Amino acid sequence: MTSARTLFAGLATLALTAFTAPAAMAQDALKIGSYPANPPWEFKNEAGDFEGFEVDIVNEIASRLGTTTEIEGYDFRALFVASASGRVDAVISSLTITAERLESQSFTQPYFSGALGVGVKDGTEIASLEDLEGKRIGSIATSFPESWLQEREAELGYASYSSYDTTANMLTDLRSGRIEAAVNDIVGLRYAFTQPNMEGLSVTVEIPTGDQFAIMMPKDSENLEAFNDAISEMKTDGTMAALYEKWFGVAAAADSLTLTPMPIPTSAD
Repeated sequence: MTSARTLFAGLATLALTAFTAPAAMAQDALKIGSYPANPPWEFKNEAGDFEGFEVDIVNEIASRLGTTTEIEGYDFRALFVASASGRVDAVISSLTITAERLESQSFTQPYFSGALGVGVKDGTEIASLEDLEGKRIGSIATSFPESWLQEREAELGYASYSSYDTTANMLTDLRSGRIEAAVNDIVGLRYAFTQPNMEGLSVTVEIPTGDQFAIMMPKDSENLEAFNDAISEMKTDGTMAALYEKWFGVAAAADSLTLTPMPIPTSAD
């Protein structure tokens, strides 16, 4: 009888282990890639920890999925390789959904409709897109702003274009006069220009583009649907609205992408 009990207990333990193993695996931290100098979307604080609007979003998603995140910083261009290769589970960095990116990556539903801004030194006579003609301009390598500018090179007539690996380097060159205008996400530029070492810089042109920001993931990721469902829940239960107001200081419009649940995108429209 003792042997039978022992055998039964052993089998029960084995069965319990088999049934609980997937749950344990589900608790593994999500590996998140991020560009570490992109406030207020994501940035490192003085303690070296990531903060920002999208950091809060992905941490909330992880919490709803019963896990946590491990966020690692990458150069902007390296983010796409990290996602395509499966080195990370997801990428946050105010990333625009584009048709080209959808060929090799997947995206969650968008939660922000972006616009570009033209940043200049105070006193520079650039107050419209027409004023970029003959000017030295710059943006971030492989970014949506870079593609937008290069597609309109003939139309805008700028004198030269400089491509940067980091926002810090781009703004350093703007301050020193190596470039006369920096074109980037308008929210990020305005936030950067409020920092103590950025006096004398301002955004003089806003360019509505309708580009949509979302979380990028490896193509057809097994986590894609769960991420998207979590974002829909956050939009409907008030969480996304609270995060938006926390980081941008204003309420999101009721009909905005920030508050409207949407399906997983299959095109950039």
